[in-house]
Amino acid sequence: MSTKRINGSLYTKIENNIAWVEFGHPASNSFVSELLARLASEFDKISQNKEVSLIVLKSEGDRAFCAGASFDELVAISNLAEGKAFFAGFANVINAMRKCSQPIFGRVQGKTVGGGVGLASACDYVYATEAASVKLSEISIGIAPMVIAPAVERKIGKSGLAELSYAPTEWKNAYWAKEKGLYSKVFDSIAKLDKELEFHVQKMATYNAESLAEMKRVLWEGTSHWDQLLMDRAEASGKLALSPNTKAALEKFKK
Repeated sequence: MSTKRINGSLYTKIENNIAWVEFGHPASNSFVSELLARLASEFDKISQNKEVSLIVLKSEGDRAFCAGASFDELVAISNLAEGKAFFAGFANVINAMRKCSQPIFGRVQGKTVGGGVGLASACDYVYATEAASVKLSEISIGIAPMVIAPAVERKIGKSGLAELSYAPTEWKNAYWAKEKGLYSKVFDSIAKLDKELEFHVQKMATYNAESLAEMKRVLWEGTSHWDQLLMDRAEASGKLALSPNTKAALEKFKK
């Protein structure tokens, strides 16, 4: 059952050396700032837990995986400080995932948009269903997916990032995402996904945790500058959110 909490929900269950992290929000599992902050903090906390070998990141329900950042909070931005803080939410989560000691397996059961694509991109291995189409809609509302761009580009390359960014109203299907490298495996049902994911992570949890951690470090080499880069991008995004063109576009979406 999906949460009705306006600030979203976040639950972690740890068993057999696996941390199952589940987030939810009544608005298609979108993220308000408070929920993003809690998720970043949760990854930091789990990273220090020597009893955890790997993490599974999932969202509530059987429909959308993540609708990105809160539209209501985006509309409410009134100055640069608020704008930077808003976009820094996903910057902090991506950096927390990047620096987390354990590999993160993503479970993408449905459509994912904007920041949700960034979240999937920051996972180390992603299971998805055929329903898990992706879209970067930012340019259609006057902003740009700058904060998540490094994570997305790392997975699907500059050409894939451009293909998503410059077609902001177009959904790309799950097999497109798999071909580009965003998804590792695609299944025709959630039941099949969950069965294979469970088998895979339980097996992985029996392996040497140090080897899993070392492999993750190798996979993320060359990203140590992201702490500053993503914050710079958050500030630039905040400026865009305040532009007259963006404000006008957002008013149209509100109607």
